[in-house]
Amino acid sequence: MVRIKTSVASHRRKKRVLKKAKGQFGQRSRNYIQAKRSVIKGLIYQYRDRKAKKREFRALWIIRINAACHEAGIKYSRFIKGLKDANIELNRKVMAELAVTAPDVFKELVNIAQGAKPQAAAPAPAAK
Repeated sequence: MVRIKTSVASHRRKKRVLKKAKGQFGQRSRNYIQAKRSVIKGLIYQYRDRKAKKREFRALWIIRINAACHEAGIKYSRFIKGLKDANIELNRKVMAELAVTAPDVFKELVNIAQGAKPQAAAPAPAAK
């Protein structure tokens, strides 16, 4: 039976891992075993942080909107409730951008939110 050598495949595999570990400090970029560990850990962080990034940006937008609301003299929760009652569906990203770049437009949103009447809840079906 013919013996199959895997030197080409293993060399290619190791080269791929070391290429991904490029830029790491010390042995992490030169030693295959440590580079492999480092690359796997890096990929785990990468996956986790793609999710965390979305949470962090939403928190940032809320902080910006809250600061702009306090300048306008309204609480954040009442502002959001007022917009909901006025049927204005703007996401927090857009509202934060308006608060920073166009404060006059944001002030108009605050006025609309303050003047909005609460919507009447739909009547519950009668029990028989």
